[in-house]
Parts: sequence; structure tokens; C-alpha cells
Amino acid sequence: MSLNVLTAGTGSPLLLLHGFTGTARSWGDRIETWAETYRVIAPDLLGHGGSEAPSDPAAYALECQAAGLADLLELLEAAPAAVVGYSMGARLAMVLALDHPQAVDRLVLESPSAGIAGPGDRAARVTADGRLAAEVERDGVEAFIDRWETLPLFASHVGLPQAVRAAQKAERLRHSATGLAGSLRGAGQGAMTPLHGRLEQIACPTLVVAGTLDPVGLERARVVAEGIPDARLEVVAGAGHTPHLERPDDFLRITNDLLDPSHIEA
Repeated sequence: MSLNVLTAGTGSPLLLLHGFTGTARSWGDRIETWAETYRVIAPDLLGHGGSEAPSDPAAYALECQAAGLADLLELLEAAPAAVVGYSMGARLAMVLALDHPQAVDRLVLESPSAGIAGPGDRAARVTADGRLAAEVERDGVEAFIDRWETLPLFASHVGLPQAVRAAQKAERLRHSATGLAGSLRGAGQGAMTPLHGRLEQIACPTLVVAGTLDPVGLERARVVAEGIPDARLEVVAGAGHTPHLERPDDFLRITNDLLDPSHIEA
């Protein structure tokens, strides 16, 4: 697959994996802050931003994307890397750590999910994501993003500075209908293989982050933290699904200890 990759800084490699409808630049000022210490590698994930957007949903399977990211890190001589993943990116980060442990040094999982355990619930989510995919194909990206931003999941974004909200929307509007639809069908929580039974195999140091204003996401994060050996859960007060945007100073503070390059063995 062909990925558009933003790189910045020098030092220990830090791979950033954004969420659905995001891009590398959705991390905002955190990239510049991290680049003062790390070699930041931030791809637009498949179907997003400037990266390839194949029509086949199978190409978006998390296992396929993880293999591509492992190849990317090898190509850049950046393995193993610390990996920070948000939402969909957090699910992808876990698959990367499980399928390609040599590529991952440590994990920060923001608002993660291990998938949907029950087959009935999983099938229902596949149907729901299929409807969303059909919507973006029918109505176009702008109309889809207008509706997406009104989801209760992002209600806490009302407190974000207008400039931040505008920048996030601008990145979301860079997508194609084909890419977003393919991601929904191939990389959604219904389509992914649940990870609950594999979490105990993640051996690298792991930090799980969630916000108090995202109760569903917080419960999913607890499940992930409890399943990964010695993982630490940090709950950010006053943040919803996106602590890195809503409480950036808190997010950087609590992730700094895990990412500190002095803790990474040579």
C-alpha cells in the first residue's frame, strides 16, 4: 500500500496512528512538541488524507494495515518504535504489537477498544458501519463529516477552541468517499477480529488513556488495560473521546513517563 507519511525531529522513533476520519496532522501541536525529543513518524492511514484509498474493503483489515506499518518502520530503520494510537489507531496499534512485536517498543493506547466480543453484536455493528459507508458514498464527504461531527461521541468538542475545531474539520474534508467507506467496511469494530483473548500476549510497556466524559470509551479502555499484563490506565478528567485534543497538557504529561527515551534500552 502507498502511504503519505509526515516525519519530524530526531531521536527515538515515535509512530503516531490517528483515528477514523483523521490524518497525521490531526495530532495538531503534539507533533511539534514530540519532535523536540523524538523522531516522529505519522502516516495518513489507508483510505485517509493523502494515502492510497483502495476500493476493496479487505485491504483495510487491521492485520493488513499492521503488516504495512511494520514494513514502513523497517524501511525507515525505525523499528522498534514507541507507538501512540488513538481510537481506530489504537486498535491498529494493538494488532501491530501482537502480529509484529519486533516493531513495537511500547504502546500508548488512547480511547482503545479490543473489538466486539459477541457475534450478534459484531454483526449488528457490521450492518451499522455498512449503512454509514453507503451514506458517505451517496451523500459525499462533506455531508458525511457534518453528520459525523454531531455524534454524541464528540459532544465534549464544544469546548475546543474554534481554531482547533476548524483545523480538525479541514483534515476530515481531505478524504475521499471511497477511502472512508472502505475503512468503515474493512477496519470497523464489527469487521475486526476481537482481541480480548490475545491481549495477554502484548509484552511491551503499555499505557491506556481515556476521558471521564466518554463513559462507553472508558469502559472499553478498562477492558483493554485489564487484559494487557502490567498495563496502566490513566483517566483524564474533563476530557471525552479525544484527550490529546481536549486536555493536551494533561495528555502530554501522563504519556511522557512511558515515552521518555531514557527508559528505552539501547
